Amino acid sequence: MKKNGYSLLDSGEGEKLEAFGEIILNRPAAQAVWKKQHPGELWNKVAASFDREKGNNWVNRQSLPDKWQIEVEGITFKLSSTDFGHLGIFPEQAASWQWLRKTVRAARERYSRPISVLNLFAYSGGSTMASALEGAAVCHLDASKGMVDWARENAALNGLKEAPIKWLVDDAIKFLQREVRRGNRYDGIILDPPSFGRGKKGEIFKIERDILTVLDLCKTLLSDNPLFLLFSCHTNGFTPTVMENLLAQLLAEKQGTIESGEMYLIGKGDTFPLPNGTWARWLADRKK
Repeated sequence: MKKNGYSLLDSGEGEKLEAFGEIILNRPAAQAVWKKQHPGELWNKVAASFDREKGNNWVNRQSLPDKWQIEVEGITFKLSSTDFGHLGIFPEQAASWQWLRKTVRAARERYSRPISVLNLFAYSGGSTMASALEGAAVCHLDASKGMVDWARENAALNGLKEAPIKWLVDDAIKFLQREVRRGNRYDGIILDPPSFGRGKKGEIFKIERDILTVLDLCKTLLSDNPLFLLFSCHTNGFTPTVMENLLAQLLAEKQGTIESGEMYLIGKGDTFPLPNGTWARWLADRKK
């Protein structure tokens, strides 16, 4: 268990046991259909648990601090329990944050120009921090003002209070349409759309209905010499192959490489990796 980081301690029987710093939590994990590997002692150290079967409630929530901090991939996050069982971080994105840092850093070293990144459905800003810490100018957008405020707090925790980050509360599709009309372009685009969501004025987002529109708009907003497009989600049915097919069709005429895979919560030793969403990414071929 990392004193100030994240660890998956165990999973099974529809649950996952996680350490966020020194705080151990039990949360639902429907995909963990196997038996618990380490029943007993660790599971008895739980500070609080989240129960979806009885109305989305925390059990022993009063034992948790109002907020605390952990560090993942060199990024500091403020955590706090929410009514949906979330804490302000999706640690399965850690590998993507590592990839983003490496990709933006390499681009900054290779090209003598600013790197602009758009982060859609940006939540508490993990991808924003990963990009900004390597010197990118980031446009951070989420439909929730509370989450954008949370991400701004994370920026301050990471020494990025004065970094070139533009904070926006808006509906993603309406914003993308306006950006197209304004002629703005981005070197890299990140999107992690929900299965279902609402914009700030009650606009409905359904991934199966709206993802093609979002991706088409994202393609239009890529710069003349783009770097990457990183697409992740937690929607059932959006397998790595589905994600890769979407990007292959979208970016067929652009020179680059497409990869895809599952996101995982990773434990130590013999702890089973816990799949938790999918990703696909397009990386442009290096230009001279």
